[in-house]
Amino acid sequence: MLIQTVNLGKVYKNGIAALADINLTIDFGEFIFLTGASGAGKSTLIRLLFREELPTAGQVLIGGRSVVRLTTPEIVRLRRNSGVVFQDFRLMESCSVFDNVAFALKAVERPWNEIKMRVPAMLERVGLAGREHENVMHLSGGEQQRVAVARAIINNPLILFADEPTGDLDPKTSDELIHLFADINAEGTTLVMATHDKDIVERMQRRVITLERGRMIGDTVGGWQL
Repeated sequence: MLIQTVNLGKVYKNGIAALADINLTIDFGEFIFLTGASGAGKSTLIRLLFREELPTAGQVLIGGRSVVRLTTPEIVRLRRNSGVVFQDFRLMESCSVFDNVAFALKAVERPWNEIKMRVPAMLERVGLAGREHENVMHLSGGEQQRVAVARAIINNPLILFADEPTGDLDPKTSDELIHLFADINAEGTTLVMATHDKDIVERMQRRVITLERGRMIGDTVGGWQL
């Protein structure tokens, strides 16, 4: 078991209860969709799973260790073994494609010679070969999302989180991105993806966790549950 949540809950300072009593296990190598209407708690759950936020109730266990109790070195190790793709990309807008992807390698202190080799190879994999020196703001939305994916997976993470990664993309680009995620998963990376795209969920036929008003109402294998 890679991840487990036990009676997980999150209440924000404004009193809004985003999640309550989430009990979930995620095994190595799974590809999981988090589904539900806007405001169901999908993004909050992802933020708790990769420790961008801390729960107000219950536990998130990674490899049997509570994320609340992790030491600073353990938090660093968790971040190194996790990749995150955001709907809003979170790219460094003043930097090149190369620099955005290289940032993830620099963060874990990889040598420059390695960075120079790995970044172009990763850009080729996501369909951006030869675009290293372009400013990311000159790219289309789909191309920017590919940069974000390259940055998230270049350290070969154990688990990849994707929060509505196709939300602002056209159907063709969305389909290409989902095939890329499937390839990444096939290589052994556990993938947890929040989405409201019914067509993607139906087509992929993977495990589906359904949330409604902060509570888990479904855990099935197959298509859309709402």
